[in-house]
Amino acid sequence: MNTPSHSVINLWLLGLGKTPPVQMAVFIGSILPDVPMFIFYFVEKFIYHTPEMQIWRQQYFLTHWQNFFDLFNSLPLIALGFIVMAWKQSPVGMAFFASMALHVFGDLPLHHDDGHHHFFPLSNWRFESPVSYWDPNHYGSIVAPIEVVVTIIGCIVLFPTYDSWLGKGAIATIGLLYAGFISYAVFAWGD
Repeated sequence: MNTPSHSVINLWLLGLGKTPPVQMAVFIGSILPDVPMFIFYFVEKFIYHTPEMQIWRQQYFLTHWQNFFDLFNSLPLIALGFIVMAWKQSPVGMAFFASMALHVFGDLPLHHDDGHHHFFPLSNWRFESPVSYWDPNHYGSIVAPIEVVVTIIGCIVLFPTYDSWLGKGAIATIGLLYAGFISYAVFAWGD
């Protein structure tokens, strides 16, 4: 799934009605597994000036980048973090790692040949789902609109639950970032 969708879904499932610190932990945990991807893209696109298609067809699959992504998408490492936070009796810490886990479990069934090693560093096994959130050759043309609808519904559900304009603004911003990313993807990767 796209990062803004993870944020909305995680806030909807894990943050609804929770305290602001827990909601912030859920938000950060929802995006952290994708942060290495943004760093990767920035480095390849703006430092190395790698062509767009080469970024996603070649560079993405290089071992050093894959290991970097896998650190933040590792279920054993996330579980270890959750256990430590549970031992410390930290609701904020547990929410953070639960949100990371939900992100990973949301991605797991939606990556065909571009998924992560979710059991890194214990295993290099990679689940290759028959379904992709983006690839039309693997039902992406069905999954992507469903993702958009779920994200929009999530924004609608979440928006009135926040009392502050900061909370409302955050949800609106997530929705706008989502729309911006989709627009960029259509422009940059469209045929």
